[in-house]
Amino acid sequence: MAETYEYRVRDQSGKVVTGTLLAENEQLVINRLREMGYVPLKIGVQQSGMKREINIRSKPKLKDLAVFSRQFSTMVNSGLPILRSLTILEQQSSSRIIARAVREVRGEIERGSSLSAAMAKHPKVFNNLYVAMVRSGEAGGVLEAVLERLASNLEREVALRQRIKSAMTYPVVVLGFVSLILLAMLVFIVPQFKNIYTTLGGKLPLPTQILLNVSDVVVHKLPFIFIGLGIGVYLLRRYIKTPKGREQWDGLKLRVPIFGPLFHKTALARFSRVLGVLNKSGVPILQSLEVTAEVVNNAQVSKAIMDVQQSVKQGETLSKPLGRHGVFPPMVVQMLAVGEETGAMDTMLEKVATFYDEEVAATVDSLTSLIEPVMIFFVGGAVGLAVIALYLPMFNIINLIK
Repeated sequence: MAETYEYRVRDQSGKVVTGTLLAENEQLVINRLREMGYVPLKIGVQQSGMKREINIRSKPKLKDLAVFSRQFSTMVNSGLPILRSLTILEQQSSSRIIARAVREVRGEIERGSSLSAAMAKHPKVFNNLYVAMVRSGEAGGVLEAVLERLASNLEREVALRQRIKSAMTYPVVVLGFVSLILLAMLVFIVPQFKNIYTTLGGKLPLPTQILLNVSDVVVHKLPFIFIGLGIGVYLLRRYIKTPKGREQWDGLKLRVPIFGPLFHKTALARFSRVLGVLNKSGVPILQSLEVTAEVVNNAQVSKAIMDVQQSVKQGETLSKPLGRHGVFPPMVVQMLAVGEETGAMDTMLEKVATFYDEEVAATVDSLTSLIEPVMIFFVGGAVGLAVIALYLPMFNIINLIK
């Protein structure tokens, strides 16, 4: 029966390396380590119980996966064996999730599995895009080139997400700040004015009366408001996770003012880049479309891609069914049509991806400059309306006193 052995070895540079191997006996472990170019120092059966690691189910950060992919690509391109590369990456990875997955992938390879098959057993770390590209690289004998494309694609995806995050951070912070200001006014300031107006008597203007009523609700039912908001957010998140909810939510994201075009261009950039990388790596077009639909991160676009896949499966070209879906602009459709006619689909997809990457960057820059005055206007308007509503009765105070 195979057992897991812990080992401590020295590599060719003199560095001490530790790890685990699954083997029938200790001698097989020694032989395997020597084949990998290591000098065994200590070998023993791995202890169970407290030393056993907890199964981690979380997903790693995309940035950590991009770093791992670039390092893996560099090592393989430099001629290092895959097993040795994985051993090094396991030790130096800053992500415990990736390190654990790499260790298990290495163990699967040592038991005779292929790299892609081993990675497929960890879908939360290596998604279908990752596995499909590695499998195509293994089949075509171009794993080094495929790993490099994969690393570049992940790095561009990280950069794209950072651009979107930078565009969203400012309005979210400002809205939170305004909400705190208005909440403080409703809880601490408005009730003071309410006491004054009650003492003076008289009929209050409608805006003032509305503000006082809102303040009264917030002061006396604030815990219930927070509980209600929490339940509402939870139910919304649950609904968004359903297929129908996700499709409606993503459709709303594409139509929302100001940010809608940004989300649309982001989805198109991701579609073009992923499909181009898969096509260039030799993945069949039907599988490429299926993988692209899974990773494009927008249910509306994913649904359109799956419809296109069905049309292609029936013998149509790629560009013709694309033109039947409004989420794909005419420029994308025409460029892909030219790519099909000239046999340069990879080039056209790369150009489309580059174009929309630049469009996303330009949109983020313009949003940053546009959002600042809009937010200032919103903050000033919200606070100003509250102050005006509070001071409207002041104009009648003299008459009330008389």
